[in-house]
Amino acid sequence: MTAYIIRRILMMIPTLFGIMVLNFAIVQAAPGGPVEQMVAKLTSMTQGDAMSRISGGGSDFAGKVSTQGNAANSLYRGGRGLDPEIIAQITKMYGFDKPPLERFWLMIKSYARFDFGESFFRNERVLSLVGQTLPVTISLGLWTTLIVYLVSIPLGIRKAIQDGSGFDLWTSWVIIVGYAIPSFLFAILLIIVFAGGNYVHWFPLKWLVSDNWSEMGWGAKILDYFWHITLPVAAMVISGFASLTLLTKNCFLDEINKQYVLTARSKGLAERQVLYGHVFRNAMLIVIAGFPSALLRILFTSALLIEIIFSLNGLGLLGYEAVINRDYPVMFGTLYIFTLIGLVFNLLGDITYMLIDPRIDFDRREA
Repeated sequence: MTAYIIRRILMMIPTLFGIMVLNFAIVQAAPGGPVEQMVAKLTSMTQGDAMSRISGGGSDFAGKVSTQGNAANSLYRGGRGLDPEIIAQITKMYGFDKPPLERFWLMIKSYARFDFGESFFRNERVLSLVGQTLPVTISLGLWTTLIVYLVSIPLGIRKAIQDGSGFDLWTSWVIIVGYAIPSFLFAILLIIVFAGGNYVHWFPLKWLVSDNWSEMGWGAKILDYFWHITLPVAAMVISGFASLTLLTKNCFLDEINKQYVLTARSKGLAERQVLYGHVFRNAMLIVIAGFPSALLRILFTSALLIEIIFSLNGLGLLGYEAVINRDYPVMFGTLYIFTLIGLVFNLLGDITYMLIDPRIDFDRREA
């Protein structure tokens, strides 16, 4: 097991490198980079605004900005009306005066030290921004995963026990509807109904806590936190419990039809003892071991859109705003963190499988 873990950790390095290479190449080909955005802003600014916008430029730098335009040619879209020296200084400010390969190599060396640089537009270290937003994303993912498991496992077990009954049929329709409705669409429905859309205003529309949260007592802080997180978590749970419920049901049905269950029943054991003393332990192996993978799926899918819809200051919203603003350090930093989290959680999932079921031996399979 130790050798397998070491090999998986070593495999993370080329995986991270390959993902960063691919995304760096795609981003370089995309139009509308930070230099173009800054050029577009400067063309609509006064000289004083331009001076304060670009630090260290001085009056000579700002004096080259003309709101009337001087018909200077530029390689960047929207650069007409700006002196080429200004554009050259903006290019250098963002590090685009270096060749792409050199920029990529410098980025990789910095990322190996977990130095993601500074945001282009927020004037703050990327690692600090990630540290501020990551707890929000983890909080959403953990609560959603816990509730999904607490709902799906009992529901799946009962559906397996009452397979083909009326309860099984109508709950299957509920599961189909929950599986068919995307979490973001359900989030919009919850906002319309419960957050002041067209009906009632029981829950807040944005943020994870109130503005005066720091002034509240501990009891009020907890209530305020759950008041804000109710709708986002509900939107994520509705689309997450369907697949896990069906997995639990199928695992139970598969175990119930095995020979050892028939043997236990023939020995006179009570049905409850057969189900929860023997079947439950074996059927829940794959369900419980899949907890890290389930949390990972929720973090990478539902949480990203939910943070945007509810204006939650999480890693997903941070990455989305970085893409819109072409904030490359934040874009690559959040991508790096998400990829690393995904690789670690996949490894934790395999380790959980091995701990729960000793019959699983990845070392022997690879050999």
